[in-house]
Amino acid sequence: MKKFILSGLAGLLAMAIAGAPAALHAQASTNAAPVEKKADKKPTAEKKTNTQKSLPFRGKVKAIDNNAKTLSVGNETFQITSETKITKLGKPATLSDGAEGDQVAGSYHKEADGKLNATMVRFGPKSPADVSTDEKTKKP
Repeated sequence: MKKFILSGLAGLLAMAIAGAPAALHAQASTNAAPVEKKADKKPTAEKKTNTQKSLPFRGKVKAIDNNAKTLSVGNETFQITSETKITKLGKPATLSDGAEGDQVAGSYHKEADGKLNATMVRFGPKSPADVSTDEKTKKP
């Protein structure tokens, strides 16, 4: 009977020692002091844009304004910036390569001031490279 009790206690002790590091780690991570944010540093608009999630759009080009650098699709007007990646039929393009009535798709970020900044614009149908990439990523 004594052997049984001793072996049970030894097993419990071994489990306690093995589980202690995990329990201590959990306590250390939950009891850590919160990181203070510095109030004197304000994020710039460019930094905000990079952290926002891109939203998709697609449709037919309603209007293109090369002077104002805008693209209208449906009821939305997207601002074209220096960072906007524009392609047509899988090749690099410019805003002036698009025309009214063309199929267009892309992504944009909505800024705090309400502007919709396009991050990517694709005129025309998907290129064969884009289609083959989509085929590979689809689940059977």
